[in-house]
Amino acid sequence: QVQLVESGGGLVQAGDSLRLTCAASGRTFNSYAMGWFRQTPGKEREFVATISRSGIFTYYADSVKGRFTISRDNTKNTMSLQMNSLKPEDTAVYYCAANLRTPYSSSYYYKLDDYDSWGQGTQVTVSS
Repeated sequence: QVQLVESGGGLVQAGDSLRLTCAASGRTFNSYAMGWFRQTPGKEREFVATISRSGIFTYYADSVKGRFTISRDNTKNTMSLQMNSLKPEDTAVYYCAANLRTPYSSSYYYKLDDYDSWGQGTQVTVSS
């Protein structure tokens, strides 16, 4: 299994930036794709961004494209989400996730069911 721990959430104003980080342990970090999802009360968890195991391929939800950037450092076993131009509608608990069922694949994954391991989440609140 993989242990995932998110950090970097907080309270910011609209237009500000935040950087989330996910630290991973337990399995060879560069063997699996990863993603970020978010969830608000009463709604389903939704896809935000994903990155292939090499870091070469990325994919974003339309709602964050051009504002968020996903990256990973395979030497430090970390993945990050740089969030710029934040909006109140970005307010949510953000989760990082790992796809463990297809190790050493070059793909990325944007469906909730493609992920096997999840962090505990970090709250991001954007005030207007």
